[in-house]
Amino acid sequence: MRRREFLALTSVGGAVLLSRPAFPSNANLITEEKTMAYAAKDYSKLIGLAGFSETLLKNHFTLYQGYVTNTNKVLDALAVMLKEAKTATPEYAELKRRLGWEFDGMRLHEYYFENLGGKAALDLNGKLGKKIVESFGSYEAWEKDFKAVGTMRGIGWVVLYQDTTNGQLINFWVNEHDVGHPAGCLPILIMDVFEHAFMIDYGLKRADYIEAFFKNIDWKAAEARLK
Repeated sequence: MRRREFLALTSVGGAVLLSRPAFPSNANLITEEKTMAYAAKDYSKLIGLAGFSETLLKNHFTLYQGYVTNTNKVLDALAVMLKEAKTATPEYAELKRRLGWEFDGMRLHEYYFENLGGKAALDLNGKLGKKIVESFGSYEAWEKDFKAVGTMRGIGWVVLYQDTTNGQLINFWVNEHDVGHPAGCLPILIMDVFEHAFMIDYGLKRADYIEAFFKNIDWKAAEARLK
């Protein structure tokens, strides 16, 4: 989300705005083949999270719900175009490209919300704790690297990935939603560092937001993703 869209979002009480062009006019055809492949999940249990205001979280939930809605719209529009043999059209190509943006925006937010809400520290003798130490030398080294990625200039996501070929853990910067994901790797811990994730509460103090994030990590949820 760009700054102008973030400001517009917060000023109109949660209207969902997108940072890509609108759907082509033939997307209206989806009304005849509604599939609703995905439904927005309810993360209201996170309201009251220390360091995260209700306003910030509700705006974030609304943004996430927009990605779910538009993932369904894109999938439905593509289904209609496939049925009507319009796969060679520029509109089909652009919607196929758009799908990655909407889908990843939906899924990354789900991972993010689901690895929040924890109260206990990481068990360094557990599966994930041992893997972090094995991959980085120490938990402290991993945390320093993860936070450093989070404070880099720019908008995006910080993701602790597991390489499925050797089990190694690596911190990655993911620019946009659909750019920068390492092939064949599993997302273990996700932190949103787009402006909408922190500016309502922290302004430009992203490091303070990251500290609040770390105090609320659900390590059990993150560990459950590990192979």
